[in-house]
Amino acid sequence: MSVRDLTYAVDAVVLDIEGTTSATGFVVDVLYPYSRSRFAALLAERSEDPEVARAVAQVREEIGDPDAGAAEVEKALDTWLDQDRKATPLKTLQGLIWSEGFARGDLVSHFYDDVVPELRAWHSAGVRLYVYSSGSVAAQRAWFANSPQGDLTSLVSGLYDTENAGPKQEARSYRRIASATGVAPDRLLFLSDRPGELDAAREAGWRAVGIRRPGEPYFEQGVGDHAAAGTFDEITVSRSSS
Repeated sequence: MSVRDLTYAVDAVVLDIEGTTSATGFVVDVLYPYSRSRFAALLAERSEDPEVARAVAQVREEIGDPDAGAAEVEKALDTWLDQDRKATPLKTLQGLIWSEGFARGDLVSHFYDDVVPELRAWHSAGVRLYVYSSGSVAAQRAWFANSPQGDLTSLVSGLYDTENAGPKQEARSYRRIASATGVAPDRLLFLSDRPGELDAAREAGWRAVGIRRPGEPYFEQGVGDHAAAGTFDEITVSRSSS
């Protein structure tokens, strides 16, 4: 496909968040410090919460210490945060913290100006929208519910993360999403700024477009031989007729 051919008749569009719909800088500069400052309180106050307990057990497994206490768990979380590691238990606990922050009004999410109008247009045209992000499903739901443009969750048909779909640079994760949505792979369009994710989606039979926004971490690297767009309004999406 030519890089300039950005017209797609598909049944669904699957969206990455960081660097694609939203600024990575907002996540790193606002959300990461917010979660870091609240890990200790979450581990102390919600240790009996099944989701917290499962995430803590995953941290202990990852660091090879089944008896690690809250301090050791928090240290591991902080280290992974410094490394920007997409560890599932880190993303789970961040999602819980961010959900609380959004609910309290401490946080409002970020979307690039070109994104929401196109999402609304694609949704109105009958194209289903899904999210696949390394951030947890809870974080994704809070993100879309608390945008500057209001609650956008009605636009989204489903949410996928590294726990319910798998790693974002593995083709089997995209096959799993295709199966879960019931959409044929060649009628799924994936939008992401990361070439490894675009490669994995294409390997699974999806269509893929790289989003290249100046200032984002992967802008200079580019998106390999994938079609590329600088903004969502450069992409024409319509509902597949067959």
